[in-house]
Amino acid sequence: MRVLVGMSGGVDSSVSAALLLQEGYDVEGAFMKNWEDDDGTPLCTAKEDFMDAAKVADQLNIKLHHVNFSKEYKSKVFDKFLIDLEKGKTPNPDVLCNQFIKFNEFYKYAIENNFDCIATGHYAGIKEISGLNYLVKAKDKNKDQTYFLCNINQKVLDKTIFPLSELTKKEVRDIAKSMNLSTFEKKDSTGICFIGERPFPSFLENYINDKPGKIICDKGNEVGLHRGLSFYTLGQRQGLGIGGLKDYDERPWYVVEKKLSENILVVAQGNDNQQLFNNKLSVDSINWICEPDLTEPIKLEAKIRYRQDDQECILSKKGKTFSVEFKKPQRAITPGQSIVFYQDNICLGGGEIYKS
Repeated sequence: MRVLVGMSGGVDSSVSAALLLQEGYDVEGAFMKNWEDDDGTPLCTAKEDFMDAAKVADQLNIKLHHVNFSKEYKSKVFDKFLIDLEKGKTPNPDVLCNQFIKFNEFYKYAIENNFDCIATGHYAGIKEISGLNYLVKAKDKNKDQTYFLCNINQKVLDKTIFPLSELTKKEVRDIAKSMNLSTFEKKDSTGICFIGERPFPSFLENYINDKPGKIICDKGNEVGLHRGLSFYTLGQRQGLGIGGLKDYDERPWYVVEKKLSENILVVAQGNDNQQLFNNKLSVDSINWICEPDLTEPIKLEAKIRYRQDDQECILSKKGKTFSVEFKKPQRAITPGQSIVFYQDNICLGGGEIYKS
C-alpha cells in the first residue's frame, strides 16, 4: 500500500514515516508549504523545517515531495481568518488548516498521484465500529489533537493513518532517538502556523488597521482606549493597558464583551467575574464525522478550547441551528472558536461558536 506522509520537519511526522516503513508500507513524504511571506527572521522556520524534513527523508531513503498550497491556504484559511477578526470573532486557523489543506488539498494531491492513503503525525486514532471509521482520542491524552481534526470527513478518514495513536510523546522521542533520526531533539512548534512564535498583535498590524475606540468597564465608565476590536479576545488579560485607576482596586481587568457596532471594548475586574461565565452557546452548523441521533436533545461531552477537560452538556437541534447547555458554566465562550463534541473516547465532530 502506497502512503504519502505529511512531513513537517518535526519529530512526530518523522517517526510516523519511520514506523510505516517498518510495517511494510511503500512510503513517500511530502513537505507542505502553506505560507509565502517568509520574512527571513528566526521566527519564520519554513526553510529550516524543510531542511529537517529532507534530512529525515534521506535517512529513511524515501522520496520527499515539496508541495505548495500557499494559494489555497490564503484563500480558504487566512482570508477567512482576517474577515472573522474584523467581525469581532476569534477564529481558529489550525482547525481550518486541517479542514481545507491537510485533509483536503494534501489528500487530493495524494490520490491524484496514485497513493492509497495519507498519514500525518497527529496524536489521534481511528477505530472501526459497525463498518464506519470513528475518530478517537490518542493514548497520550495530554497531546491528543482530535479537537483540531473535528472538521474532517468520513471519506478522508477512510484513507488516513495516524501512526502515533498508541504512543506517548516521550515514546515518540525515544523511538526517534533509537533510530538516530535528526529531529529527535527538535523543539515542538508552537503558535499559529503562519505566525510562528512572533507576538500576535505585531503580526496582525501588517494586515488590519488600527481602529481605536473606548474601553469601558462593566459599570459603564470609560477606563481606557483600545487599538481596534480585532486585536482582542474574550477573557483576555494581557495588553489592555489598564492599571492604577483611581477609585478601582488592583484586581486585573479582563475582556468580557466586544460591542462591534459601537466599537467599544467592555472589561471587568477579577478572574472569577460572573460576566466571564456562561452555560449556553449556539452553533449554526456542525460537521459530523459520525452523526448521533438528534431527534431528541442528547447528552454529550464537549470542549470549547484545546486542552480543556471534556465538559458535560446537552445538545439540542433547533431547525438548522444547534444550542448547547453545559452542566457547569464555561469561562470566556468565544465566537469564532470551535466547540468539539465527544461521546466517551470518540470525537463526533464540531462546529464554530457564533453566540454565547
